[in-house]
Amino acid sequence: MQYDNVQTFLKDGASALAKGPVCIVLVEDSVEVSTTLRHHQQAGFATVVVFMPKQFDLPRDLQESVHRIDYTVGLDGAMEDAVNHVIAAAPGVWMYYCFNAEYLFHPFCETRSVGEMLSFHTEERRDAMLTYVVDLYSDDLGRNPDAVSLDHAHLDRSGYYALARPDVANHNHPKERQLDFFGGLRWRYEEHIPALRRKIDRIALFKAKAGLELRADHTFNDEEYNTYACPWHHNITVAICSFRTAKALKQNPGSTFDIETFKWHNSAAFEWHSRQLLDLGLMEPGQWF
Repeated sequence: MQYDNVQTFLKDGASALAKGPVCIVLVEDSVEVSTTLRHHQQAGFATVVVFMPKQFDLPRDLQESVHRIDYTVGLDGAMEDAVNHVIAAAPGVWMYYCFNAEYLFHPFCETRSVGEMLSFHTEERRDAMLTYVVDLYSDDLGRNPDAVSLDHAHLDRSGYYALARPDVANHNHPKERQLDFFGGLRWRYEEHIPALRRKIDRIALFKAKAGLELRADHTFNDEEYNTYACPWHHNITVAICSFRTAKALKQNPGSTFDIETFKWHNSAAFEWHSRQLLDLGLMEPGQWF
């Protein structure tokens, strides 16, 4: 199912947003588009909506099973505009957004669907979920010059930290239950990353409601949505395992020649399993046992 623009989708394909959770995939280039879409279908999303350039192709099975919208994701503001259009059209529906070559992992995802997790999260009176973007990269840039390899993916097993998030409107006092998280390639190669893009936290899972808007820094205009937990105990967090930063660092002429390998002494082969991410502290189950 293909639509010429967002407005056509919201008119002719609005029924796709009637039941969640809805997965929104923003396609920036042609790398691992099909695997990204299939991964999230298998995770249990009721609907997958993909915003992608018109010139890109999809395999026939995905043409029939996803809702494709012709869209240029690389423009300034395109990410938040796309997500906010979908938010406005489906209040009360759980949603998730990511880019191509990014893969959602949640606690126990091998045996439990994303819908089951969100049902529990809703019972805890939470309308949003903190997500850590965990950088993936190939262990051999000679073999994989774009830094992408599903079979030889690696991640950093340490080097992650958090800082208090200052409230500019309140004399820079720390915001309640909000932190800025850092680590991965954005930390190790921070000289090549603009300061405003070094965070690895993202509120990628959330319940749409009237007036809710995603901002360019991956936070929302409702401050409670930006919190990592409720006031009384820890909540579930999830991880998006992403080749996006590695791709960008190797595609950027200003950084590509400075990087011969992304591997270092704290690299580990990615096992494509939630247990590894839980053991490394890159997501947590909260009260969901």
